[in-house]
Amino acid sequence: MREKVINVIKEYGLIEKDDKIVVGVSGGPDSMALLYILKDVREEINFSIYVAHVNHGIRKEEADADEEFVRSVCLKNSFPFYSIKVNMDQYAAENKLTSEEAGRAIRYDFFNKILNDLGGGKIAVAHNKNDQAETLLMRFFRGTGLEGLRGMEYKNMNIIRPLLDISREEIEDFCRNNNISVRIDRTNLEPIYGRNRTRLEVIPYIIKNYNKGIIDTLSRTARLMQMDSEFILGIADERFNNLVVEESPNSIVLYIDRLKNEHYSIRTRIIRKSIEKINGSLKGIEEKHINNIISLIDENITGKSINITNNIIIKTSYGKMIIQKENKYNIKSFKYTFDIGDTIDINELGAIVTSKIVPISEVDIKQSKGFIKFFDYDKIKGRLCIRNRRDGDRFAPLGMRGTKKLKDFFIDEKIPRDERDRIPIIEDGEKIIWVVGYRISEECKISSNTSSVLVLEYQKYK
Repeated sequence: MREKVINVIKEYGLIEKDDKIVVGVSGGPDSMALLYILKDVREEINFSIYVAHVNHGIRKEEADADEEFVRSVCLKNSFPFYSIKVNMDQYAAENKLTSEEAGRAIRYDFFNKILNDLGGGKIAVAHNKNDQAETLLMRFFRGTGLEGLRGMEYKNMNIIRPLLDISREEIEDFCRNNNISVRIDRTNLEPIYGRNRTRLEVIPYIIKNYNKGIIDTLSRTARLMQMDSEFILGIADERFNNLVVEESPNSIVLYIDRLKNEHYSIRTRIIRKSIEKINGSLKGIEEKHINNIISLIDENITGKSINITNNIIIKTSYGKMIIQKENKYNIKSFKYTFDIGDTIDINELGAIVTSKIVPISEVDIKQSKGFIKFFDYDKIKGRLCIRNRRDGDRFAPLGMRGTKKLKDFFIDEKIPRDERDRIPIIEDGEKIIWVVGYRISEECKISSNTSSVLVLEYQKYK
């Protein structure tokens, strides 16, 4: 078994020289086997081991005894030891989670906190081949797609699973043959949680009546699903890059026509990828949400929107689909007055504006770009200010005689309604001189009579 685990570590690059590995150790056979095997692996790969134990506060004296057991093992082997005692049931109730979800959230929050204190590293957990089988069955019972049937992976971000190819029977034999003391959590022997029922009732029934090798079968299925899923997701990533119009941490804009031309399988994955990028996860995203988004795309009516979950808004506007987090776009009114030479910080937009005056002889008009603009300084009246739009705003766009309503200008430029409050407006004491990112005013453009030039630059910093 030791050699199998070492081969997995090397094949998948789970541990590298000088890594800091936080090992989740409950005291049970799986985590104790993992701990001692990693201790052996250090003879081939130089890395550091840190042990983390979570006392979930469920079994009281037994849980406290588990904690002291793991602490004593660490003391004996000179492993740094970290522990936390929590009330898992209370946490579950406060956060509207199942006990299993709460336990997982508490553990990984604790593990990651240790990693942050250590300056980074990896988290090693003792999920094994039987756990993989249970995971696949539970996901299948709930309903899942190809990605769900991938199961757990050897490495997922900073989490590694060196025992994923090892059966529970092999682990128990390893502990027995190497005289490794373990603690037994009696709740694991009771069908009180979904995973326990799958382990204690469903899988034994399948083994007895259908397939004696179901654990190996499901483990093999997970590997096949991972391979096929990686291939399809790779295609979806390529297509996503061809479809994206604009991307920020809180918003993604895609071309609708291009998206509609994709195969349904790719289309749904691009949508899910977009949601995950701005939401941080796909938790709570169900098939019905994806279907509703597909329907919205098919209709392609400018201004129509749906709120799917967790304040994620999907909108269609002028042939584009906008996926955004609603609360990130509630921009309040702002107005900053400034003198030329000042640097203004617009916190609402995460941007700064700089200004200066230079002689016309130093100006190369070709350097005028989207966020750097030149103005005839003699046509600027009074102090400058930067703000967002107001009712009744009018503007003389470059190249146009007379003025037009700023609202009409936004419509002509096909700027989505929810984006308009985020567009900075710079004005002097009399008029709008620049709709930032779009057009300067005809009334203050540089001409053959210009002697001094006002240079304005708008820069985003977040």
